[in-house]
Amino acid sequence: MPDIMLTRIDNRLVHGQVGVTWVNHLRANLIVVANDAAASDPVQQNLMEMVIPTTCGIRFFSIQKTIDIIDKASPKQHIFLVVRTPEDALRLVEGGVPIKKINIGNLHFSEGKTQISSTVFIGDSERDAFRKLLEKGVELEIRRVPTEGVEADIRKFL
Repeated sequence: MPDIMLTRIDNRLVHGQVGVTWVNHLRANLIVVANDAAASDPVQQNLMEMVIPTTCGIRFFSIQKTIDIIDKASPKQHIFLVVRTPEDALRLVEGGVPIKKINIGNLHFSEGKTQISSTVFIGDSERDAFRKLLEKGVELEIRRVPTEGVEADIRKFL
């Protein structure tokens, strides 16, 4: 079973906050970015690689490839899994990826979405995905950085 230390939902995927603060807090030595677009975009990959410490590796896989290969991870790999949307997280869980806890960091505003914390906006699709994740026993927390407390109980917004 892979050592997935934490899964984070963040529209920006890997940026300074994720690449430094969360990696150091978790003591992760591998970030797996599970995102169909980023998996095939070398420009996005280069930008993300620039913000992670040299002690940490990074891999870019599509959602399906992540499902297919995550069980092959070495026990020495302490994985910080990053996805862009709640729907992507749900696809991973439904595909058998053993995710126990999800940190919700950033879901940006767009038309029809409701703000539920300082950095999280959700619409019907996100609500549905979060409900299904909770039904599957996945713990959900809204927290920007590890030094802050949990910002809101997502269950009251579903």
